[in-house]
Amino acid sequence: MIDEHHPPAAGSTALPASPWQSAGAQGGARAAVETGTQVSGPADGGCDQSPLVAVRKPAGASGDFAGLPGELSDGETTADLPVGIGDRLEARFVDQAGTEQRTLWLEAARGVCLEECVPVRRFPVRHGKRMAPGWWWSATNGRLVHYGSGVMRTQVMLMDWDPSVVAIACRPVELAWSERDGGWVRHSPHLMARLADGRGLLADCAGHGDISPRLSCRAAVMEAAAAAAAGWQYRVLRPPDPVLAANLRWLAGYRHPRYKGGKLARRAAEAFRRPRPLIEGVHELGDPIQVFPVVFHALWHGDLSAPLGVPLHERVTVTAVARGRGQG
Repeated sequence: MIDEHHPPAAGSTALPASPWQSAGAQGGARAAVETGTQVSGPADGGCDQSPLVAVRKPAGASGDFAGLPGELSDGETTADLPVGIGDRLEARFVDQAGTEQRTLWLEAARGVCLEECVPVRRFPVRHGKRMAPGWWWSATNGRLVHYGSGVMRTQVMLMDWDPSVVAIACRPVELAWSERDGGWVRHSPHLMARLADGRGLLADCAGHGDISPRLSCRAAVMEAAAAAAAGWQYRVLRPPDPVLAANLRWLAGYRHPRYKGGKLARRAAEAFRRPRPLIEGVHELGDPIQVFPVVFHALWHGDLSAPLGVPLHERVTVTAVARGRGQG
């Protein structure tokens, strides 16, 4: 719950006229935090075509999130925020201790491990809708990641499989900005990922059709905000190829370390040192009931490779990879 009677914790930035504590909106914001429902501002989803406003970006920013944010220097570049957005983007997140924090987005992006934060808003269950929240055990994180729908679950799976991703979180931060008419817009990107090079990625999951006008307008702001935050990225994630998604769903069933296989995995790497049909290598290694889980685990982690753009079958060509993700 937002505590309006206590000052911000040491090191945080006091934000007057906060979108979560502005006059007439305190009760709604508190209810949103308690129930997980989204409270839209007066201009929520609007698409104003007024002049661009600059947001400053430190020149030569590395994307390293470990250090605390410092003062902005004179040698800065700018990223343009569209649609008449004010020059202050504010961020709300819940830290590991369960305490809600609010600060400038630039400071949060550069000084907070957002991948360690819990969802800033709950995922509602909508009766009569074919969408429900759940949990995905991440082989990347080694822990459960919350998701809000089947579309989001598919994108979490793809991130979990992506070797460039080292951490995943669902909806760990909510950004807010003011529009020219004084109204506030708040947006919580569906997913956040930490990339191997230290940069952050914010993403929203699109359904099977075109993205909505509201998301399109917000995406323009999010993309500029991410670029301004020391090299972050923002993407709208489209549904993957159905065959690839089906193959990954199957392999994901064997992503847990219990299927790693030890000596059998090393033998599998040798058996598939040269490309050969899957079933031939499996029969050479021993009992298929024991071998298949180890091979599927290696395919998920990249120690073995196969063309995943076609349906997996017993004659698919499998090849060992010199150094996959699962190899230490």
